[in-house]
Amino acid sequence: MAQRTDFDLDLEERRRLLDGWVATRRQIAALEAESYALLVERIAVHDSDVSDSPHHREAIYRSMVAEYSAAGRISKGSVEYAFTDARTVARSLPATHAAFAAGAISARHVHEIVRASEVVDDAIRDGRVDADTMALYDTAVLVVAEQDTAPRTKAHAGQVAAALAGETVVEQHRRAAAERCVTVRSVGDGLAALTAILPEWVAVAISDRLAQMARHIARTRDEREPVLAPICDPEGSLHLGDLSPEDPRYESYFEAAAIAADGTHVSDPLAGLIDPMADPASPDIEHLPGDARTFDQIRADVLADLLLAADPSEANGTGLENISARIQVTVAARTLAGEDCRPAELDGHGPLDPDVARGLAGRRSGWARLFLDAQGLVRETDSYSPTEQMRRFLRARDQHCRFPGCRMPVHRCEIDHNHDHARGGRTRLDNLSHFCTTHHSLKHPDIDERHRWTARQTSDGSLTWTSPLGRDYIDPPRRRVMFV
Repeated sequence: MAQRTDFDLDLEERRRLLDGWVATRRQIAALEAESYALLVERIAVHDSDVSDSPHHREAIYRSMVAEYSAAGRISKGSVEYAFTDARTVARSLPATHAAFAAGAISARHVHEIVRASEVVDDAIRDGRVDADTMALYDTAVLVVAEQDTAPRTKAHAGQVAAALAGETVVEQHRRAAAERCVTVRSVGDGLAALTAILPEWVAVAISDRLAQMARHIARTRDEREPVLAPICDPEGSLHLGDLSPEDPRYESYFEAAAIAADGTHVSDPLAGLIDPMADPASPDIEHLPGDARTFDQIRADVLADLLLAADPSEANGTGLENISARIQVTVAARTLAGEDCRPAELDGHGPLDPDVARGLAGRRSGWARLFLDAQGLVRETDSYSPTEQMRRFLRARDQHCRFPGCRMPVHRCEIDHNHDHARGGRTRLDNLSHFCTTHHSLKHPDIDERHRWTARQTSDGSLTWTSPLGRDYIDPPRRRVMFV
C-alpha cells in the first residue's frame, strides 16, 4: 500500500474546506427559502387586514414593509422585492420553490427567475398564452439555474420568457424605452451617482466603447510626457529648434531669451519672435504629472470628457477617435427580412427589439449566418476558412468566457488551444474556446501544478475544467433553439 504524502493530506484538507463551504451555501439557501415561507404567511395576514379595512390598504402595506425593514436592518426596496419574490414563487413557480427549499438555487437565482416571469404572467393575463405556460417556464429556467450562476440564469430566463410569450417581450421593450432617463444621486464625500436608464443594447455599446478607450489610454500613457502648449506663439515666431548651433542668432537666444527673426536683440521676451517656452527644459514650462489613474478612473474621466467636451481630453490621451462600440446580436434570417417579428438576441444579455436588430444590420457589415444542428448548437458559419471565419464561429458559439459562470464578452477574451499547441494540440474548432485573461492564466504552464487548472473540450463544445483538487466543472455551450 502506497504511503500517503504531505501533499495528499494537504489536498484532502482543501477538499474538506471546499465541500464544507458548498454544503454551508446550500444550507443558507434552504434557510432563505424558510424565510420566504414566513413572508408568505405574513402576506396572508396582510391580505386579511386589507379585507377588514380596504380603505387603508396602502397604510397597511407600508407599515408591514417598514417593520420588516427595521427589524432586519434591510432597505425598504430589498424588503419589497423579498415579499414579491416569496409570493410569486409560492403561488406560481412550484418547481423553483422546491429547488430553493432544497438549497439547489440561491435567493439571487430566485430573484432573477421571478423578474423574468413577469413577461409570461402579462401574456397569461392578456389571454395571449395559456395559463399552463407558466409551468413550462418554471421547468425550463431550472435547466440552467441549478447548474449555473444567477447572471447566466437571468439571461436564460429572459430568453425562455420571450419565446413562451411570443411578441410580448417586443412590446414590453418598446414601452420600457419610453422610460429612459438620467438621474443624479449624491453618494457623499463630494461624489454623486449619475444613472442613465437606456435601451440595453445602447448601454452595452457605451460600456464597451468606454472600456476600449480606457484600455488605449492606459496602454499608451507611458509613451509620452504630457505638457501644456506654450502660452503665446506670435505669428512668424522663430523657435530655438529652427536654428542650428552655427547660426549667430543661436547664442543670442540664451543671452536675451528672445530675438527678432532678423537677429536684432529684443529685451522684452513678450515682444520677441522666439518663444522661450519652446524649450522643454525651460523652468517656465508646466509639465503635467504622469497618468497614474486606475482603469475605472480612466473610464469615468473619459465619460465625463465625452459628455462635457464631446472629445476625450488630449492632455492624457489621443488617437481615440476611431474606436467604435461593439455588441453582438443574433437574429433569425426571417426576422431580419421582416417576415416575422420574433425578438432578436443581444448576446450575453437577453432579447432585443427586432426593429433595432434590423437597423443595426442595415448599418453594419460582417454579419455571419449560423448553421445549427437539431439541438440548436452552432456548428459552422458561411464562407468558412481556417482563419478569420474560425474566429467568427467561436465568437458566435461562445459569446463569453467559457469558464463556468464567467460572463466576460468574447471581444475582451483570448482564444485558447485547450490542448496546448506546443504539446500537439491542433488548431480546430473543437480545441478552441474563449477565455478571459484571468481564467486563461489559470491553465498557463508557468503555474505550479499544485495550483494549475486544465480545460478540455468535448465534441458538443462543452468545456470541462479540472481544478487542482481534481474536481470537474462543466460549462456547456449556449443553445440557440428556444421553446416555440
